[in-house]
Amino acid sequence: MADDQRAFWNERFSGDDYLFGTEPNAFLATQRERLKPGMRTLAVADGEGRNGVWLARQGLDVLSIDFSPVALAKAEKLAAAAGVTLKTECVDLAHWEWGVPRFDVVAAIFIQFADPAWRGRIFANIKHVLVPGGLLLLEGYRPKQLEYGTGGPSQVENLYTRDLLEREFADMNILHLAEYDTEVSEGSRHKGMSALIDLVAKKR
Repeated sequence: MADDQRAFWNERFSGDDYLFGTEPNAFLATQRERLKPGMRTLAVADGEGRNGVWLARQGLDVLSIDFSPVALAKAEKLAAAAGVTLKTECVDLAHWEWGVPRFDVVAAIFIQFADPAWRGRIFANIKHVLVPGGLLLLEGYRPKQLEYGTGGPSQVENLYTRDLLEREFADMNILHLAEYDTEVSEGSRHKGMSALIDLVAKKR
């Protein structure tokens, strides 16, 4: 991403409040029983750390990555307040070296900033860095979200459909895939009736 994009995200996260709140994403929290202490976990585009910190509170070994150093500083502050360790790394996902298979869990919650071509590369890298048996926990908005306007991108091509996720993750075992509309209350940026889709997939 360009420097102007980094400036945009830094400005967005510059206030004292947490834009998406400090509680974990509701879908992520429902997956608690799948998680075991010590699991090596990657939280993609984790922003101000609400999800990474919650994962660390479950005893997981978490690396929280984001494009904005301002957001990551707030994530570290949130982790300190919760009394947990959270490793952070400021990365540009367009150029980041994802590395070898090394994660038991990847959490990808509302990472819909990527256009289809870039999204395909991100999904491929997520699958690569998971170890065999590793879990992907993903939530995003469906195209109907544009009608609600309660969060997420304005580009329909960045949104997820069941067909898209089934196709992109056909080489994994899909354990859970659900489409639904529900009220969301996650800070000031995700608030109101929302069109969601959840995916849990296991690497073969």
